[in-house]
Amino acid sequence: MTLRERHEDDRVPIAEDHGPPGKRLSVVDFRLRAEARLAAAGGREAGDHILNPGSSRFLNRKDPLKDAAVLIPIVDRGRDPTVLLTLRTEHLASHAGQVAFPGGKIDANDHGAVGAALREAHEEIGLSPHFVRTIGSLPPYLTGSGYKVVPVIGIIEAAPRLVPNPGEVADVFEVPLSFLMNPANHQRQSRVWAGERRHFYAMPYGERYIWGVTAGIIRLLYDTVYG
Repeated sequence: MTLRERHEDDRVPIAEDHGPPGKRLSVVDFRLRAEARLAAAGGREAGDHILNPGSSRFLNRKDPLKDAAVLIPIVDRGRDPTVLLTLRTEHLASHAGQVAFPGGKIDANDHGAVGAALREAHEEIGLSPHFVRTIGSLPPYLTGSGYKVVPVIGIIEAAPRLVPNPGEVADVFEVPLSFLMNPANHQRQSRVWAGERRHFYAMPYGERYIWGVTAGIIRLLYDTVYG
């Protein structure tokens, strides 16, 4: 789905019992809260199937899920930290032109999900692992495309020079953490895809349309740390 293709019919915010965590968030407060919450988040189920419980993409799946990992890079910007995101190039075979976290499949020689997330971030945007302080991982996120994605949270305390891989990344940009952790900015949208209505989260930010798995992982981050 590209920006030109999206014509959602139920673009409404999700009702919440918990208000937004405040206009601004500090990295220290986020880290302490995340570390405490992650310790109690084991076994939680997350994924595209939560909003699409009757989807044939899950009910008729025969192949095992492929292991993958992404890095959620939280950039320390003082009183207004940000989340680093990428825009995938238009020529990629899957998810072309979409907003994404750095990440990909977990290789046999990776040191688990953390190693894969850091390796992919280095390959995609030139982010050296030296600048990333990992603080834990969210529960795996199951996708309709057949992946079990482990989101690894990392704090970037400096401002490293990033060099996007032109074969994979068209742009690198930042979105305030306070915006993404405010449930008022979480929309539930849908459209018919391959003959089936698909529901998903979306978090439009200016000209950036954050949706699908990326938005679902952001929602999982909010639910885990602030929900």
